Amino acid sequence: MSVAATGELLGYDEVIAKYEPVLGMEVHVELSTRTKMFCGCANSFGSEPNTQVCPVCLGLPGSLPVLNQVAVESAVRIGLALNCEIVPWCRFARKNYFYPDMPKNYQISQYDEPIAINGYLEVPLDDGTTWRVEIERAHMEEDTGKLTHLGSDTGRIAGATTSLLDYNRSGVPLIEIVTRPIEGAGARAPEIARAYVTALRDLLRALDVSDVRMDQGSMRCDANVSLKPIGQAEFGTRTETKNVNSLKSVEVAVRYEMRRQAAILESGGSVLQETRHFHEDGYTSPGRSKETAQDYRYFPEPDLEPIAPSDEYVERLRHTIPELPWLTRKRIQREWGISDEVMRDLVNIGAIDLIAATVEHGASSDAAKAWWGSFLVQKANEAGVALPDLAISPAQVAAVVKLVEDGKLSNKLARQVVEGVLAGEGDPEQVMVDRGLVVVRDETLIRAAVEEALAANPDVAEKIRGGKVQAAGAIVGAVMKATRGQADAARVRELVMAACS
Repeated sequence: MSVAATGELLGYDEVIAKYEPVLGMEVHVELSTRTKMFCGCANSFGSEPNTQVCPVCLGLPGSLPVLNQVAVESAVRIGLALNCEIVPWCRFARKNYFYPDMPKNYQISQYDEPIAINGYLEVPLDDGTTWRVEIERAHMEEDTGKLTHLGSDTGRIAGATTSLLDYNRSGVPLIEIVTRPIEGAGARAPEIARAYVTALRDLLRALDVSDVRMDQGSMRCDANVSLKPIGQAEFGTRTETKNVNSLKSVEVAVRYEMRRQAAILESGGSVLQETRHFHEDGYTSPGRSKETAQDYRYFPEPDLEPIAPSDEYVERLRHTIPELPWLTRKRIQREWGISDEVMRDLVNIGAIDLIAATVEHGASSDAAKAWWGSFLVQKANEAGVALPDLAISPAQVAAVVKLVEDGKLSNKLARQVVEGVLAGEGDPEQVMVDRGLVVVRDETLIRAAVEEALAANPDVAEKIRGGKVQAAGAIVGAVMKATRGQADAARVRELVMAACS
């Protein structure tokens, strides 16, 4: 029995000693346009199934597509950010195939005439170096619908008793970004695959063309992997692991395929050209035999005119391309004076853009880091949402910071105000007023509360007079409780010490 048949894998070091991996990454990105690619249906995630559909995206007879101009603009901006040539003329094609989630039985895509070609992306790696990934093309197309399989243990069609179709996603604008073969990576191939998808995600987010939520399918990666014996020029047979939906999974899928294919080759077998499914517990399984371009019977889309972006149009959009996000992070890291470790932690929780935006609204970087990197990430974890999805904006956090700096809120009261904002009670100042959380500045009221606390705790007062200044904390605590935490704790302590002197 062959190694492949028993499901064994070759050790990774042995793979690298004998074979050179060749990668090809295909990333599909759903654009965050208001409407779909060829019709006026809403483009939004999470709506009730089959409520965002019309004759065009359902492929009903007689319906005709109309091109979304914002999607074209986004495609050009993506191409420019990837250092691509924007072609002076391109057109759509029909990609013919039958799937139940493609009601037209063809997909409107681009074949031999994509809108952006011959680009590259300098991908930052964890050790501070970069790896240049060559981009073959970025082209426009429409997304398919969504199939939900019920009754199987895996959620896939195998073993399912029922399959449900939701066409809300059908016709959503997609950009597919395809690399040229990535060679010479050796042992770092899985790391480079992950780093490339990470950099692409960050770049697309900075362009504000997609929310790039891999967990929701708005960014999906197909990882092509093949092996060739070291010294051989000809590429090996590739597999395509479809729809990998997390950065970590990209790395795991590439590593697994390298080890699996090597085991097949070492046992004298042949790798099949096929698509494969990635399983979250770290392995791939067969999908279907991989078609070639000829199988799709491409031909020009007769219902759409060609696209001819003018030089003036392209140059106007070139001026909208932002600074590369990893260069922005390096710059603000220097400005904020934080270590690589702290920066890495802030990146991992998705706080960098939020902190930067809070600083732009007038908060100090230290205050913004303290809120987003501690209290608010705790609230996000409690709610089970990503930090950017919390119901509070950088402007609102900056407003809370200002209320503290102006002496209207203590840090403790400020946390209560933020909780009110998160609960939907309004902006910070409104929450502060409605909840009665303004810091008490009335000296007469504070003195009265101090005197009352000392009178109620004569033994503690005596300790303070005897030189045990740490005992003052009990009196300060009693005063803060009596004033619902609204007194200035530092001023309370001063008055306690003065009264016991």
